[in-house]
Amino acid sequence: MESVGNKINSKEIQDYINVNLNTDLHMLLLKKSPFPEVSMQEIVQQIKGKQTAHKKFPFLLTEGIVFPPQLNLEQTSSEKTAEYKSQILKGKKLIDLTSGFGIDAYYLSLNFEEVILVEQNQELLNIVEHNWGILERKATFINQNLEDFLQTNQEHFDVVYLDPARRDQNKNKVFLLEDLSPDILQIREKLLAIADQVVIKLSPLIDLKYLISVVPGIFRIEILAVRNDVKEVVIFLSNEPKEGIMVNCINLESGESAFNFAFGEEENSQALYSEPGKFIYIPNNAILKAGVFNLISQRFGLKKLHPNTHIYTSDQKSDDFPGRILEMEAVDSKQIKKKAQFNIISKNYPLKPEDIKKKYSLKDGGEAYLIFTQSKQGKIILKSV
Repeated sequence: MESVGNKINSKEIQDYINVNLNTDLHMLLLKKSPFPEVSMQEIVQQIKGKQTAHKKFPFLLTEGIVFPPQLNLEQTSSEKTAEYKSQILKGKKLIDLTSGFGIDAYYLSLNFEEVILVEQNQELLNIVEHNWGILERKATFINQNLEDFLQTNQEHFDVVYLDPARRDQNKNKVFLLEDLSPDILQIREKLLAIADQVVIKLSPLIDLKYLISVVPGIFRIEILAVRNDVKEVVIFLSNEPKEGIMVNCINLESGESAFNFAFGEEENSQALYSEPGKFIYIPNNAILKAGVFNLISQRFGLKKLHPNTHIYTSDQKSDDFPGRILEMEAVDSKQIKKKAQFNIISKNYPLKPEDIKKKYSLKDGGEAYLIFTQSKQGKIILKSV
């Protein structure tokens, strides 16, 4: 790997990569590599890696960093979610049993004295070890299958972290826990036997009730969004009995405060309803993922428009609400001018935003909003004041 790193990191090749960062990669692959020691596929792999790094982990846009194939980058955590997890996980000894490209491990290592990375893909682990050397970060790198490691390991850790692969052998996405690799239901007890705490990153599409029903020992769940896009669900397991399960809804880079609740609170909450008032509230997607629709009404003193419309309203503004707050009024469809520009939201309404845009000849964007939704009295249209 070191020789590959040296080849790909020569000044001439890096200059070529940087010049072609915005080139059509399909066209580039049809060309012959201008460098006999490196293939065009290897060059395109580095271009894709830098493109991904710009969006997901800009700290790796450092001279000397080598990027793995695209598939290894897809499931990798973003810098923002990894950094958040590093703030809540601390201890002496951390092991990442599915280290992948090592973004989570890199940030988690900030608050641990000793870090061990286990990865079954030798080539990928070599890349990570090379990059950690560039970044001057120390760790022990073990090229081994997770199950084999668990059979022979005699050490105890403060935290075991893992991010199971969410694709099957045909590279199709999977979502049920038993379809993940590794199957965390099968190895849960082994994991808890070697650690004080087990932390597992899961798909943002996983159902929380299903999760809690099949995985014993969960005491905490983090739903992590970045700029209102839910990226991952992270579960925390322990052998020690805990009172209840705490769920934290986090919307990073939004300026919004976290929304925390005990699992089960929703069942004991009741929402009040009304027609739209002066202010309209749309919860962020981390909260919508949590499904605490009645609890939001109760916690913030807001009223829902309809049981199936997760939009809230009040006449007095609730500034600390974790989501969008819009001042709006109900309008008739005849009051919507053709060719006007709006951000269109459709919630519990028969037409999608694209259909609404066509029907009313509207343009996307701008600062004004149109919400097409339903109250208990029927369909309504709300427009920014």
